[in-house]
Amino acid sequence: MLKLTELSQSTTDTDDVVTLPFEYRQKSRLLSQTDKGAKIGIFLPRGQTLQHGYILTGQDDYRVKVQAAAESLSVVRTDDALLFSRACYHLGNRHIPLQILPDELRFQTDHVLDQMLVGLGLTVSHESLPFEPEQGAYHNHGH
Repeated sequence: MLKLTELSQSTTDTDDVVTLPFEYRQKSRLLSQTDKGAKIGIFLPRGQTLQHGYILTGQDDYRVKVQAAAESLSVVRTDDALLFSRACYHLGNRHIPLQILPDELRFQTDHVLDQMLVGLGLTVSHESLPFEPEQGAYHNHGH
């Protein structure tokens, strides 16, 4: 098993890729397997999350790129700024992980939240997409 203990945002070449859903990218300790089949152990300082594109390194400088897996998501698209803001407010009020893109919101499928948004006048679709939610205002940026 390869022990991966360092995390960077480097853009250099990698030896392998590990594709993980958001649930597993939140963990700082994880046993997994790369896309090429190598068994890996991820051992990072507590509180670090694995973002899509990050590079994990460890033994013998073996470099593994983190890839966000496609997941079942609820997706809301609108060009109505007020409606978009109201959706963000109500979803944020429930403290759910939320990915905010231009004119688009993504969150892990929850039929109760879907119905709330429909009640606000939005249309919710369900898609299988990578999920990269906001880190939050108090996320440690290494300052």
